[in-house]
Amino acid sequence: MMTNLFSTFDPSSSLLFPLNWLSTFLGILFIPYSFWLIPSRFSIIWTKITYILHKEFKTLQGKKSWGSSFLFISLFTLIIFNNFLGLFPYIFTSTSQLVLTLSLSLPLWLSFMIFGWINNTTHMLAHLVPQGTPPILMPFMVCIETISNIIRPGTLAVRLAANMIAGHLLMTLLGNTGPSLSYSLLIILLITQILLLILESAVAMIQSYVFAILSTLYSSEVN
Repeated sequence: MMTNLFSTFDPSSSLLFPLNWLSTFLGILFIPYSFWLIPSRFSIIWTKITYILHKEFKTLQGKKSWGSSFLFISLFTLIIFNNFLGLFPYIFTSTSQLVLTLSLSLPLWLSFMIFGWINNTTHMLAHLVPQGTPPILMPFMVCIETISNIIRPGTLAVRLAANMIAGHLLMTLLGNTGPSLSYSLLIILLITQILLLILESAVAMIQSYVFAILSTLYSSEVN
């Protein structure tokens, strides 16, 4: 019995030791097959997706990408695998926890900031004051830009975790009402759950893409 609404997402297990966080690494099981088996449709589609993402990330980063687009493709792969695995029954959705999302966004943001302030200090200072700002407003703009820069890892982490947990919560709430419904309403509930599952599949792809794209944009600002 749930003690509260969010206990469904509690990263604890009734076993001797918790196995929930092992779901984060389940996506690795699907990757090696593309290296030693005859290419399947899945591997061909994934190769095309990787190529498209590489071109887009390279365009966003400009000439000084140094091949770092592959880092963001790996980030995209990790997030999308975990988002999709969380849609299967009895598999822990690790991307709905701020522990994981902050562990991804905070080191990335810190590395961008350290690299930018050490190597491109003038460029980073110029970013604090938008072009064409009146002199009287410059102190306020510096404060606003500094705050917006500091909260970036938090917004990245909260956006991914909140979007993943919201759909799961809605599906859990609707599923709990199933035993008390009549036969006709149960059919409507099943159709609604299927539609929500399709929506969650789209959200899983979109949120992983948004996380990777925003990380790429943040890295392009420090060059």
